[in-house]
Amino acid sequence: MQHNDKYILALDQGTTSSRAIVFNQTGVVIGMKQIAFNQIYPKPGWVEHDPFDIWQSQYDAAVGAIDEAQITPSQIAAIGITNQRETTLIWDRKTGKPVHNAIVWQCRRSSHICQELKALGFEPEIKARTGLILDPYFSGTKLVWLFDQIPGLRDRAERGELAFGTVDSWLIYNLTGRHATDATNASRTMLFNIREGRWDQEILRMLKIPEAILPEVLPSSADFGYTRKDLFGCEIPVCGCAGDQQAALFGHACFQVGASKNTYGTGCFALMNTGSEPVESRHNLLTTIAWDLGKGYTYALEGSVFIGGAVIQWLRDEMRLLSDSAESERLARLVKDTGGVVLVPAFVGMGAPYWDAEARGAALGVTRGTTKAHFVRAALESVAYQSRDLLDAMERDAGASIPFIKADGGASANSFLMQFQADVLDKPVILPEVGEVTALGAAYLAGLRVGYWSGLDELERNWRRKRDFMPEMAAETRDRLLERWSKAVEVTRLFK
Repeated sequence: MQHNDKYILALDQGTTSSRAIVFNQTGVVIGMKQIAFNQIYPKPGWVEHDPFDIWQSQYDAAVGAIDEAQITPSQIAAIGITNQRETTLIWDRKTGKPVHNAIVWQCRRSSHICQELKALGFEPEIKARTGLILDPYFSGTKLVWLFDQIPGLRDRAERGELAFGTVDSWLIYNLTGRHATDATNASRTMLFNIREGRWDQEILRMLKIPEAILPEVLPSSADFGYTRKDLFGCEIPVCGCAGDQQAALFGHACFQVGASKNTYGTGCFALMNTGSEPVESRHNLLTTIAWDLGKGYTYALEGSVFIGGAVIQWLRDEMRLLSDSAESERLARLVKDTGGVVLVPAFVGMGAPYWDAEARGAALGVTRGTTKAHFVRAALESVAYQSRDLLDAMERDAGASIPFIKADGGASANSFLMQFQADVLDKPVILPEVGEVTALGAAYLAGLRVGYWSGLDELERNWRRKRDFMPEMAAETRDRLLERWSKAVEVTRLFK
């Protein structure tokens, strides 16, 4: 089907900015707008957003992207939404007014609630039903915190006056007036049974959360309603929705079981398609819904490295070893290796497969001959080592080998890092032509629903490689380096 004069608009609502991107039928970006918004830190470890800032910046970005594409809103065939996950909002159903700022995924304010639930022995049950570990990261305990802090809130929720949602639900409500989410975002709330595909009654009872406050859960490619006419001057169907990491997996066309992607951002997020059955992790990974095209769930294993590209920001901003992030590649190439230096950047503990919140960073093997270039190279290598640990755990959990990794995110622009990643994985690392894979995934989910794209085959044909990094390292060199990394991680975790 040809849609020469029609396009898909993706809304990519992130933690620090809202972006909107217009794609054509070959998956090429023809218009884009990004708007940063304010971060609110009421106390150490607490992070909030103003819900109206989220909505206004996202709406303005959408209008800006349509303008930049030099098209009219009537040429948008559908809208897809992707979003920062786990961030928690409650608003009044009638007025649309939030009862509190959004509590952001990074916020640790519900730690004490998680500790209490662990002490009561609830964690194994929650993990079995939701695929998640009991952690303040997820929406469920943020919701409990709001009920505990705001007088009368639970009563209002029980009367059906309030709506809870993650960021996607807030955007859908403001665009269409509907209270809905999709299965990927629902699977990150710690309230959704990922096997049975419904809000889990047992967990709702456990946490004293009234079901009346929860959104309707639709497939990721579905009819979420039409935009209000006053927003764009016409009604546009909203037909796609997925959390950002799942949208990136879809945007990379990782449709086969075992297909995997790693997003190299501030942290690194790796996801592996595990097919129609959820795989329970024995290595501290999360089991999550990858997408739902209306024919049953596709599941994924997910793991995160807390400090990925952030280690380069640290070298630049705190250590003053770099004038800009791009300089890290030039410096790393000045030396043939790290001169024996290993950096373990456990600045905020270690993520999967360790989940060691108490671990702290360490630099080992430093000598009088260690230079700035050795140190920078060790920092870049640490990102690849951590990702390898994660992907190795995924292979062991899934009982399958990952043939290659598709990479995206800001740090994937660093060719030294991508080559070293291929070397320590002993697998190809592939970069896509279109770097905006998260937004592209949301666009694909929307476009499939309205017939803009015919099916997954067409999306696979759209996926174009920009560059392949092939492993070049000798096996004995790789084994020696990995053994040294493992020892460094052990030492780091002992030092508390």
